[in-house]
This record gives sequence, C-alpha cells and structure tokens, in this order.
Amino acid sequence: MLKIEHLSKIYDNGVHALKDVSFEVPDGQFLVIIGLSGSGKSTLLRCINRLIEPTAGRIEWNGIDITGATDDELRQIRRRFGMIFQHFNLVKRAPVLTNVLAGRLGYTNPLWSFANHFSAADKQKALEKLDRVGIRDKATIRADQLSGGQQQRVGIARALMQEPELMLADEPVASLDPATSHSVMKYLELLNKEDGITILCSLHFLSLARTYADRIIALKDGRMEFDGLPDGIDEKRFKDIYGEDAVRVDIS
Repeated sequence: MLKIEHLSKIYDNGVHALKDVSFEVPDGQFLVIIGLSGSGKSTLLRCINRLIEPTAGRIEWNGIDITGATDDELRQIRRRFGMIFQHFNLVKRAPVLTNVLAGRLGYTNPLWSFANHFSAADKQKALEKLDRVGIRDKATIRADQLSGGQQQRVGIARALMQEPELMLADEPVASLDPATSHSVMKYLELLNKEDGITILCSLHFLSLARTYADRIIALKDGRMEFDGLPDGIDEKRFKDIYGEDAVRVDIS
C-alpha cells in the first residue's frame, strides 16, 4: 500500500506545484494521473521516490516512511521502484543491452558497474527483459538507432531489471504517435496484470486513461480535482479538470 498524506511542494521560485494532496494506492492497482501541463503530475511522481523533495506531508509505502528515509534507506527503497521517463533517459550512444543493464546499478558493486562489468546472470536477465517487451533482437544496436516506441520499451526493460513492486511512469507516451502510445501502454498493462506490479502513470489524454486505468486521479493547479473510476469523468468533470474551452481528443 502506498499512502500519500497532505503532500505539498513549493519550488524555490515560489511555484506551488502540489497543494495538500492525499490518497492511497492498494497493491496491484493501475492508477493514472491526468491533468494539464503544470498541474503537478510529474512533481507528484518524482516526490514519491524523492527525486524531488516534498515541502510538507508524508509518503509511506508498505509501512516505510519514505519522506523520513535516510540516504541508505532511500537507496534500498528505490530498488523496488521502477521509473519510466517521458524522454526515455537512455545513453543514446550505448547499446540497448547496456542501457537495460543500468537497471541493476543499485544491486551491483559501483566499481564494477562503472567499468560496465555485469555478471552473466545479469546479462541473461537483461535479454529476458528485452524479450518481454519484444525487442531482444535489438540488444546490440545503439539506442539512438531505435524508434521512439522502441526506446521507451528499452526504458521499460531497464525498469524491470530492478524487479520492481511499484512502477512510476512519467508521461511515458507524450512524445509518441497514437498507435505507438497504445503499444507502450499495453506493455505496462501486461506487467500490471501478469506480474502484479502497481502502476502509477501520468497521462495527458483522458481516452488513454479510460482504456488502461483501474482508477483515475486528476490534478488541477496542484490540487486533487477528481479521484474515482474512469467512467466517473463526465462532461462537467472534464471541463473542471481541463478548463471550459477544452475539447476531448481521442487517441485511437
């Protein structure tokens, strides 16, 4: 169980990105966070693994106080949290396999990882993760030679190398076309349904959220605007979240 209690974040420039946000996520849920750019979606996800330090509030995961964790404790926690980024965060000039192996850095002797020395077991595991996302044949190719959708699948395989219990996906399909977006989301859905990984995924498009989410949370100007089932967002709710001038756009 992930618990977010009265979470707030004020940046140094005075921007109040999160305002008293509270909710709980049971194990195995596929939760999608929607909202306009600047609504606080990315800040929320990055506060959960403390890539961004919250200003106030508490984050608890399986009884562990993440907000109060020491650096050593936080390293142990982050081993169990996978992270998928909008812009992939790959080493573009490195082979795909090397990028996937980066997911084992938290488990490997730092000197060995710096020299790109991974065990045969880790290399086999990396190939298996690439197989899960359908691009094992790309293992020796440089990451920058792949399409955007393939690069995001490398990012998913890298996150899987941590054997995560929780996956944080920060706008994972924002830079992809509709067909590729569905392809990437289906892999996340598969990991949720088959592996029982809890998914927290931020998205722009309500249509994608409705297709894949068990539950939707909407943020507006840093505050919770909605928390409920996907079909609970009617036309009024949609306008409340996205603004009176917003028009529904389907990703099909």
